[in-house]
Amino acid sequence: MRIKLVDRLFDPLDEIRATEAELAARRSKIGASSFFVGSMRDFNEGDRVQSMFLEHYPGMTESRLEEIADSAKTKWSLDWVLITHRVGQIHPAEPIVLVATWSGHRAQAFDSCRAIMEQLKSTAPFWKKESLNDGTRWVKNNTAGYSVND
Repeated sequence: MRIKLVDRLFDPLDEIRATEAELAARRSKIGASSFFVGSMRDFNEGDRVQSMFLEHYPGMTESRLEEIADSAKTKWSLDWVLITHRVGQIHPAEPIVLVATWSGHRAQAFDSCRAIMEQLKSTAPFWKKESLNDGTRWVKNNTAGYSVND
């Protein structure tokens, strides 16, 4: 399992390739992988968004992401989980989050990847401040998601 918070632009495919290389020795036991990449949109709540500053609480955020990944590993018997998440200044079209799972079977990979993302989106301690054409605002609501325990 690897949890990474980064304050710079990252390439999701590079992250996946690096993880695949690390998993090479046990690759014959892994039958499926699933990946989700979330990118910043240039709109929210009917307004055009120029950029976003994503804040987090160091230590607490990583700990919560580890809890989410550990729960998923147990429920779906995953071989590996990768979560890479941006913090700091982000611009439209840039990737914000990568969630990737590796398992023996496709259903486990698909289901766990989505569940991790939903849980992360709804419970991880991140705070978003959007820059609009006419000022800034804090995003008040995270998207509701379902739990990895469902």
